[in-house]
Amino acid sequence: MKAFLVLLIAPLLLGATKPVLVPDVSQRDIEIAYSFTGADLLLFGAILYPRGQAPDPARPADIVVVVKGPAQSILVREKEKVAGIWVNAERMRYRSAPGFYAIASSRPIAALVDERTRAIYELGLESLQLSPASGAVADDQARFDAGLVDLLRRSGLYYEDAKAVEITDGVLYRARVRIPARVPIGRFTAETFLIQDGRVLAAAVRQIDIRKSGFERFVAQAADRHALLYGLVAVMLSLGFGWGAAVIARRV
Repeated sequence: MKAFLVLLIAPLLLGATKPVLVPDVSQRDIEIAYSFTGADLLLFGAILYPRGQAPDPARPADIVVVVKGPAQSILVREKEKVAGIWVNAERMRYRSAPGFYAIASSRPIAALVDERTRAIYELGLESLQLSPASGAVADDQARFDAGLVDLLRRSGLYYEDAKAVEITDGVLYRARVRIPARVPIGRFTAETFLIQDGRVLAAAVRQIDIRKSGFERFVAQAADRHALLYGLVAVMLSLGFGWGAAVIARRV
């Protein structure tokens, strides 16, 4: 069906004055169960050039794919060593920061576009537009921004891969993005950018939903919709397991 639609609209797209991206993803819905250890997301598509002309080999185009989401509030605390003990010192809350961010490209981002373009399209970890909940001194904000990005990078939730996109004959492309087991649930976006001569010529977006399934989904929904009841049940279960363990210990 998808191939039929592409063939149907191809004549219209080929009559455009600029290249057009026709992207897709291998999975629009990813379900997380108790055995979920991560997933490999395949992003692929085609570049349709004006009037069907072949791309100029002397001016190759590049593809950048950004998968990110969902936006969430994050509190970052900075630790300080006092009298030999690490304690919480300053902190900063971010109103909106992506819980996951992965960027894959055919070449290093710095070789494709300038710093201004990277900032506009948020291409790269250093170009993420994070939103602190309150005003802060520029130096402090830069320190906390770097700390947040480093923390999420080390946990596998933020990463860059400058050689993850393969382009065939200047027309077809594909990239693989690793979705870690600790990925947050919610709606994600997969943005594809066509870049040539330092300019973004075309962009396209696809949505991806990651959600829990089975018993994990039931627990998550219960905690969200019936927080008080969920808390009481959790406490009762903890007391019950503790009492049961004590009884078994006395009989052994």
